[in-house]
Amino acid sequence: MSRKPRALLFDVFGTVVDWRRSIAREVDRMAAERGWSIDGNDFAISWRKLYQPAMERIRAGNRGFVKLDVLHRENLDQVLSDLGVDGLSEAEKQDLNLAWHRLAPWPDSVGGLNRMKSRHILATCSNGNIALMVNMAKNAGLPWDVILGAEVTQAYKPMQECYLGSATALGLDPGECCMVAAHNDDLAAAKSFGLMTAYVERPLEFKDDGGPYPATGDWNYVAADFIDLAAQLDA
Repeated sequence: MSRKPRALLFDVFGTVVDWRRSIAREVDRMAAERGWSIDGNDFAISWRKLYQPAMERIRAGNRGFVKLDVLHRENLDQVLSDLGVDGLSEAEKQDLNLAWHRLAPWPDSVGGLNRMKSRHILATCSNGNIALMVNMAKNAGLPWDVILGAEVTQAYKPMQECYLGSATALGLDPGECCMVAAHNDDLAAAKSFGLMTAYVERPLEFKDDGGPYPATGDWNYVAADFIDLAAQLDA
């Protein structure tokens, strides 16, 4: 492919960072300290399952825009209630909610991003809010040039405004931007709005034993990881 994007817009949860095992580690630690009979992996999955429904109420116009930290906290309260977990102080709940700010990157993320940064603008195009993305970047060493996405555009993916508003913020046409994600639905939306697309395989996002999670669309790039993507982009 001769045409290369000027900017790479990254999905973050699952694509850049390992949310499931990061959350599970924090919950398993708390469970061991408190004698809870809960599994951190199950807790992480349950928490994440509430993510899309919470945003959908906003996308559907049934609620005004609120940042993801607020939705995560509301969803945390629901998961704690569903599992019958009590005894956490307000400060402890707030700290657990900030576990999303401390997610660990995939092993290739930092090195791959630094390679791509030499030739491309690196921006988030995430449903995560600005503080969440900044704190995560500081914690994990993610070398973003700019934080874009939901809070900047006041729209949650896959709404058109999130993708196009992020491109506009960079002063670029959609076709000069490439959406990078491990999720076919995210890429399908981005492609429909004129962005280039790059699929990155993250087979361990949802389960430890991996399994097929293949690219199912006609994407501009399909990569095994960020190092592979950087090579394809000649970075």
